[in-house]
Amino acid sequence: MVWTTAVAIMWYSHTIGKFIPQGKARLLAIFPAILILLLLPLRLSLVLLGGPTSFILGWLSTFKLLLFALGKGPLTSDPPLSFSDFVPLSLLPIKKIQQHRSNPSNTQNNNNFGRCTKLPYEEVCYKLTNEASFILANEKDVFRSLEKNQITKKGQKSPLNYPYAIMVIVLAFLIPLNDKKEILHPKFTLLIYCLYMYIGLEFIFALISLFTRKVISIEIEPQFNEPYLSTSLQDFWGRRWNIMVNRILHPTVYSPVVSASARFIGRRWAQMLGILATFAVSGLMHELIFYYIRMGESTWEPSWDSMCFFLLHGLCLAIELAFKKVLKGRWQLPRLLSWPLTVVFMIYTALWLFVPALVRCHVYEKASIELNALNETLKDFYGALRFACFHMTSDEVVKNGPI
Repeated sequence: MVWTTAVAIMWYSHTIGKFIPQGKARLLAIFPAILILLLLPLRLSLVLLGGPTSFILGWLSTFKLLLFALGKGPLTSDPPLSFSDFVPLSLLPIKKIQQHRSNPSNTQNNNNFGRCTKLPYEEVCYKLTNEASFILANEKDVFRSLEKNQITKKGQKSPLNYPYAIMVIVLAFLIPLNDKKEILHPKFTLLIYCLYMYIGLEFIFALISLFTRKVISIEIEPQFNEPYLSTSLQDFWGRRWNIMVNRILHPTVYSPVVSASARFIGRRWAQMLGILATFAVSGLMHELIFYYIRMGESTWEPSWDSMCFFLLHGLCLAIELAFKKVLKGRWQLPRLLSWPLTVVFMIYTALWLFVPALVRCHVYEKASIELNALNETLKDFYGALRFACFHMTSDEVVKNGPI
């Protein structure tokens, strides 16, 4: 019922887009749809359904509709998207790969990047030196990152790539430790939960990518780009972690804040304020997701741990970018040093602030119970199917005689 309602909302929004031009009028017309999307996750109580649904409908879809009302974002294109493309792009954490005709005037520039074509959409390429954006530094960095991380020609990691095989091995090693949590150090238990979260997100996005490419025939951009290889906070948040969210937050939060505050405090400080505002909004949306997950508990109160996590990272990222602007590329840490420092900082802060918030929501216990129930249901279904097939075969033998 929840997703059926969401599809109906997107049909309404798609229809509005045909008759009302972008701007305030379209925003007012779509605003009720955004409110309904925010309320829909309240209808779900299962973590395995409510968690992803609250992230997709309560966050991504609402922000996509906001951008659509203003004539921006992945739902806006020329010519307009068909309804069959509009629905999956609005209700799934994906962005369609757009093919652009090559411009002869850019031929010389494109040759500098090998044979890669210029990436589309302003949210993909943001210059660090001019914009101080935490999203993406420049096109050359993007191409180099994609080439090094085994992205296929169609923009997606192959499901058979070695990182997924390693994740399966790690998962097989971690699952038996669930029964030994009492004898494990609490921090190690949190690390296990952290790995569960990352591996689960990777496989969820991989399944969504497979579905959209094989069933809907839409080529989409990757959501993760091996974040465990990050060499800086900018590299992690801008190029490797949950790229769809980064590209949604830039036009909805970062750019408006920078434009509005630059006239009062100057562009350099406005860029820092834009980064902090973007991470603050991300923290608020994570708190909202935690509320959706724990809405059935009368004692729930926001802990603001995840908000502190994102504000801390926003502040550290702003400081990092400020140092990069001062140094102007004259000096940087070697990769052998910057990589472990980045990974350790990410893991330490996640275990300190972010993962405990998930633990208080009892996400892992609820998900384990639901997975066990699903496993038992599948076993019962398989047993009933085997029983039915056996009796059908027996009836055929009795009717026709042995071969």
